[in-house]
Amino acid sequence: MTNGEKYKKAFSVLQTSKGSLQEVENMAKLQKRTKMKTAAAVLAGCIILGGTGTAYAANVGGIQRTVQIWLHGDQTQATLDVSNDGTYTMEYYNEDGTLHQTGGGGVSIDADGTQRALTAEELMEEINSPDVEYKDDGSVWVYFRNQSIDITDKFDDNNVCFVKVTDGKETFYLTVKYRDGYTFSNDKYIEP
Repeated sequence: MTNGEKYKKAFSVLQTSKGSLQEVENMAKLQKRTKMKTAAAVLAGCIILGGTGTAYAANVGGIQRTVQIWLHGDQTQATLDVSNDGTYTMEYYNEDGTLHQTGGGGVSIDADGTQRALTAEELMEEINSPDVEYKDDGSVWVYFRNQSIDITDKFDDNNVCFVKVTDGKETFYLTVKYRDGYTFSNDKYIEP
């Protein structure tokens, strides 16, 4: 006779009550429900984590923020998306509701000659710096913070204009070469 047969013979004389049998069945059902609820909670957690992971992956390592910028003398709200490589894209709506997208970027060359991507703060400084615009009517305008300055008649015989702009906290010295770019400094005018 095997061990299994001996156990069957020994316990075959024992009878379980109906109450005990019902309790065992109820415990089995409760355990099954608990497992189902746990499985549902785990699945919901995976969906939530997967969704946030997907949203993060859309902007891997970049920085996206809503910023206030000055455009044509008016403060405007824009969405700035800065990548780790020092580039950015910016979206904003103008006064008639048209969406504008622009971008840029840059690098900084340190004193030892190493090159690195611009940080988000450095890019914001560049975005908020003075800007020169050539209008269709032939006029030339400088925009800085809340200022709009018409410099059309300020160009010399060499088509160069020197303009100082300040907002009380920061001063820029602009050198504008007509339709050939511009540069600025916080210290002095830069010769073209």
